[in-house]
Parts: sequence; C-alpha cells; structure tokens
Amino acid sequence: MLKNDRLFPRFAAYGFLKNLRFFDPFIILIFREAGLSFLQIGLLYSIRDVATNILEIPTGVFADAFGRRKAMVMAFASYLISFVIFYLFATFPLYALAMILFAFGEAFRSGTHKALILEHLKMTGREHLKVAYYGRTRSFSQLGSATNALIAAALVFYMGEYRIMFLAATIPYSLDLLNMLSYPKALDGDLQRVPFNDIWNQTKNTIRDFNGIFANRLALRSLLNSAVNGASFKATKDYLQPILETFALALPFFLSVNAVQRGAVMIGAVYFVIYLFTSYASRSAANFSERFPSLERAINISFLLGAGLLFLAGFATWLNITLLAILAFLGFYALRSLRRPMDVAYISDQIESKIMASGLSVEAQLTTILTAIFAPILGYLTDSFGIGIALAILGVGVLPIYLFVKVDEMAP
Repeated sequence: MLKNDRLFPRFAAYGFLKNLRFFDPFIILIFREAGLSFLQIGLLYSIRDVATNILEIPTGVFADAFGRRKAMVMAFASYLISFVIFYLFATFPLYALAMILFAFGEAFRSGTHKALILEHLKMTGREHLKVAYYGRTRSFSQLGSATNALIAAALVFYMGEYRIMFLAATIPYSLDLLNMLSYPKALDGDLQRVPFNDIWNQTKNTIRDFNGIFANRLALRSLLNSAVNGASFKATKDYLQPILETFALALPFFLSVNAVQRGAVMIGAVYFVIYLFTSYASRSAANFSERFPSLERAINISFLLGAGLLFLAGFATWLNITLLAILAFLGFYALRSLRRPMDVAYISDQIESKIMASGLSVEAQLTTILTAIFAPILGYLTDSFGIGIALAILGVGVLPIYLFVKVDEMAP
C-alpha cells in the first residue's frame, strides 16, 4: 500500500508533529493552577469551539475554492500566535483571546488535511484503501502523542512548571509549517485561476455544493454520528489529568520531589501508554471494521461502546476505584482512534470529492457545537458534584442521542 508513495512520509510527519502539543497532557492542570474553576475551564472550551464553529464554513470554503495548502499554512500561523499568548499571560480574558486564535488554527486545519490525503488517494487510484491508509497516517499522529507525553513530562519534571509547555510547542509547529509548504500543488484539487471580480462567484458555487450536504440524509446521519462521539470525547478526555494527579499523589513514590513533578511523572507515563495503544488501534482500524458485517455496524457499535466506557470511567472515579477509571479512559481513547478512520471513510463515501474539505468541516463544526454545549455543563457538574458523577451523567446522557444518529446498516 505504501510502496513508492513519496507523500506518505510527509502525511505521517504532519500527524506526528501536529500532536506534539506539550501542554495537552496538563491543560486542565494549567488552568486550575491559574485559579480557574471547572466551569471557567468549560467556558474556555466553549469559546474555542464556538469560535471554531463560526469559522468552519468560511475556512472550509476557502480551502476548497482557493487552496487547501494555503489553509493549512494559515492554521499553523494562528496556532503559533496563540501559544505565545498562553505562555506570556495567565488570566481568563487573555486565555479567551488565545483560545480564539487557537480556534482559527482549528478551523483552517479541520477536515482540510484529510481532504489532502483523500485527494492523493483519488489521484493515485487507491480510494478503496481509505480506512487502512488513513488509519496508518493517524497511527503516526498517536505515536506523536505518545512521544509528546514523555517530552512534556520530562520538561515539567526538570523545569518544575507547566506553562513552559506552550513555548516548547512552537518548535514542532514551526517544523510542521515548513512541512506544509513542501506539499505539491496538485493536492489542492481542481482549482481554477479566476480574476479578482469572479472570486465571489467561485465562492458561491462552492457554498451551493456545500449546502447540498444537508439534503443528503445518509451524509447528515454520518456527520451527526461522528460529531456526537467526537464531542463527548473532546469534552471529557482532559478530565483524566486530575484523576491521574490524584492517583500519583496517593502513591508512595518520588516523595522527594514536589506535587507538580510527581504528577508529571504519572501523567507522562500513562499518556505514553495510552497513545502507544491508540497508535496501534489506528493501524488496526481496517481489521476492526472488517470484523463486523458492515462499516455501518462497526460505527454504531463503537458509538454505544464509547458511551459505556465514559460512564464506567465516571462511576469508577466516584467509587474511588481510580485504576479502573484510568483503564476505562484508556479504552475510550483507543476506541476513538479505531473510530476516526472509519468515520472519515464512511463520510467520504457520502460526499463528493470536490467538496470534501467542506464536508469534513461540517462534521468538525457539528462536533464543536456539541463540545461547546457539553464542556460547560460538564464543568458545572464537576464543580457541583465532582468529576466522577459528572462523567457518568454525560455517559448516560449520550445514549438516547444514539436513536437519532444511528447510521443505516446494510442488510446482511
């Protein structure tokens, strides 16, 4: 599949470098250290996601109409500015500004790189390998996350602080920006050079194709199914951090160092294991989906399993069975990596290739809307009842939604 594929190493490098966000394993702890409540943290997530939501459609249109590579370059520039603000300041208003800039990066990036990969597969006549190919590229993203966990833990351990992570993250993101500039122009798709006065007409044509997505029932169901699963993951995944910190402080190890350093060792080690496992899961996405009668069945079963694991993580946390909660989160992370290549493949089967970036941006947009709803609710519940009950309530709450987002399964 990868023989003589000169672009695969660049796709893999993109995913690896993109996930070297050294602050990710500590983001909630960074916000808590700055004096924010869980509700304020949820509001920051909502600000990020609402801003991303507002920008999703215009940035998706920009990518499809004027160049996916340009969109990716703009994404990484926005990320870099936000990292600098996060590093220099530690107040809620400036964190909100940094989140908005981060949202610019997310909006320009989401769906766009997947569209570049799918365009490459179309050009090389390998569209039938979508699940396996995207699964392999995503495995490098997860490997990047595993590496990220170790580097981040080492930095916190030796520096004794969390915020240095933002400054450190500018290095891999600058390298990924250079990687983007090396992509061939052919991956932009079938773009036409038009006079400035005709740019609006080209944009309107792309928007018209984009609106057609909502008239396609199968496409809309696939987008909603993926979005609900993705939003429940995005809103809850970072809550593993305070669980791990509590677990680390209860263990009779590294007693000669401070709490931040002890937490860093535990968090780094667990996230390293998680992302090694999710890297393997991404590579196994095709094999996983083939165990079911259809791709649709695999998507539906994994949706229900994800809700169950989230409930288990919360229930175990409430009962102070912390190790079980950590294992449930491990399963939740791995399941997300198994699902993601299947989601992209199924969605791409429902949407025309010329508007693929817009279509995947719709999915990202729906995910951000739901995350913006879930995050402050989860934050309020955590402040009121604790992390365990909050996670369990969200896990149970996702189950009824399944009735509305279940994708149609082919008859055996």
